[in-house]
Amino acid sequence: MREQNPAISKGVDWSLIWIYLLLVAVGLTAIFAATYQEGDSIIQSFIGFKTDYSKQLYFFIIGAVLAFFILLTDSKFFSATANLWYAVGIFMLLLVFPFHSRIKGTESIIRMGAFNFQPAEFCKIFVSLALAKYLSRPETEFSKIRSQMIATAIALFPAALTILQSETGLALVYFSFFIVMYREGLPSVILLIGFAVAALIIATIVMEPNTLAIILTVIAAFIVYIFRRQIKRNRTILIRIVFFWIICVGIQRFAVPYIFENILQKHQIERIYDLFGKSNPYIEKDPALTKAEAKKQKESGSSYNVRQSKIAIGSGRVLGKGILKATQTRYDFVPEQRTDFIFCTVGEGFGFVGSIILLGLYLLLLFRIVTVAERQRSTFSRCYAYGVAGVLFFHIAINIGMTVGLAPVIGIPLPFISYGGTSLLTFTIMLFILIRLDADRQMVLR
Repeated sequence: MREQNPAISKGVDWSLIWIYLLLVAVGLTAIFAATYQEGDSIIQSFIGFKTDYSKQLYFFIIGAVLAFFILLTDSKFFSATANLWYAVGIFMLLLVFPFHSRIKGTESIIRMGAFNFQPAEFCKIFVSLALAKYLSRPETEFSKIRSQMIATAIALFPAALTILQSETGLALVYFSFFIVMYREGLPSVILLIGFAVAALIIATIVMEPNTLAIILTVIAAFIVYIFRRQIKRNRTILIRIVFFWIICVGIQRFAVPYIFENILQKHQIERIYDLFGKSNPYIEKDPALTKAEAKKQKESGSSYNVRQSKIAIGSGRVLGKGILKATQTRYDFVPEQRTDFIFCTVGEGFGFVGSIILLGLYLLLLFRIVTVAERQRSTFSRCYAYGVAGVLFFHIAINIGMTVGLAPVIGIPLPFISYGGTSLLTFTIMLFILIRLDADRQMVLR
């Protein structure tokens, strides 16, 4: 206990803790509703560590203990050891390569007895701390390209290691740290370029290649026409336009096909094309499939999970079917309904009203975190808070989006709701470090 602040509750934002407890309660209820077997004793199954909801309850207890010790820790500890924790996170990611277990298509999990440990999940905490540490250094001039590149490397190096572990979905979460960089002065043009590249990738997927190439050429010609007077005075403008046209065509013709053929896995490609209602052209190029098998896969696609999820959510109607009366999720019509597709369990069991309440809790949590971030006196605390908000927002938006068919199924959990000890502990630690930093916001700037 610190002498200057002996009361653990002093300065603690209890609204964040209450929202956290409500979300965990919803998660336990949803996991129970999806996995409870008729005839089991509810009390015994909750304490027996044999069911998913009992395991989640124990992980919550472990998280609560960790949260208690975090609240007892001097907040300076997190800024002082941020780089060390980042090194530990990278080391854990490297340990995955020799010691991983292949589970459900991913090689990012280390099996330890009855437990599965996923370092890529925990590493989000360490990246949040390390990025906040770097951005808060007095010598960091974030307006310079060098500083922006270093910050980007801090955020995306773990993402690159995660991709090598066949966990592309979780790797994408690390792009949420650009929200922190944007808040700290990252030029808007960089984000604009990022969105433009994303739009070009989507256009490459949904449009015929030659048609898109013609459209890009017409756009480039139109820009040349608009700036024709400036080009007469300065030929550099024309060179830049031609350069960007070459980059765009290169992305469309070479970069995207290379990613789809050499980096993404088959099921990931299927999910992306299913999202846009397009058949997968890469199936026909798979030498392991006969023409008949390729045609069958092309016609069926891999959108079964999403279709069943929509059916489950829609069948819940306004008030839902009840905790143990949901048929789609109770009888395994929806695969992974306790993990990636847990939101459809909420939608079927609690209906439109329950889903809106859950979304309201998430919005309240994000709004509160941003409010907490903006009242911080230290750059480190503010950057860390925005890192937490960015990670949570990405998880919430993508997870719910994929259950209703608005985002590709990339297999990331719904914070505090989805079954998974690593996920629950990660989000618990992230949130309570923020609460600890906020409790000491009146201290001297760190």
